[in-house]
Amino acid sequence: MNARLDFFGNATAAKFAKYINSAGKVISDSTLPAATQELVKIRASQINGCGFCTDMHTKDAAHAGETTLRLNLVAVWREATVFTDAERAALELAEQGTRIADAAGGVPEEVWTNAAKHFDDDQLAALTGLIALINAYNRMNVIAATPAGSYTPGQWG
Repeated sequence: MNARLDFFGNATAAKFAKYINSAGKVISDSTLPAATQELVKIRASQINGCGFCTDMHTKDAAHAGETTLRLNLVAVWREATVFTDAERAALELAEQGTRIADAAGGVPEEVWTNAAKHFDDDQLAALTGLIALINAYNRMNVIAATPAGSYTPGQWG
C-alpha cells in the first residue's frame, strides 16, 4: 500500500508539514504533561480512523514508557480505571473537539469546565491547540491514505 501523496517528496506538502510541525513543537514544549498529549493524539486518531497517527503515537507513547494496559484501553477510557481524572478530562475534551460536527452546540460547557478543573490556562491553550493539530494531521493522512505500521519511534524527532 502506498500513500496517495508523499508529504516529503512534494514541495508544497513538505512546506505545509514544516509549518504544522512548528505548531506541534509549541505544544510539545508546553507544560501539558507528555503522557496526556500522547493519549489525546491516540484517541483523536482512533476516532478519525487515522491508522498512521494511531501507529505513530502508540509507538511513541510506549517508547516513552506508557504501559500496554493503558494504551489498549484508550478507546474505552470511560470504562477504564487506569487514567487519572485529569487525563479523563483531556480525553473527553479531545473526543468532543474531534466530533465537533456531531454536536449542534459544539463542545459542551461542562466538558470545558471539567478540563479547567485540572489544567491551567496555558495547559488549556496547549490542549486546545493539540486537539486542533492532531485533527489536522489525521485529516492529512486519511485523505492521502498514508499507510500504518512502519513508523519507528523518533524517526522524525
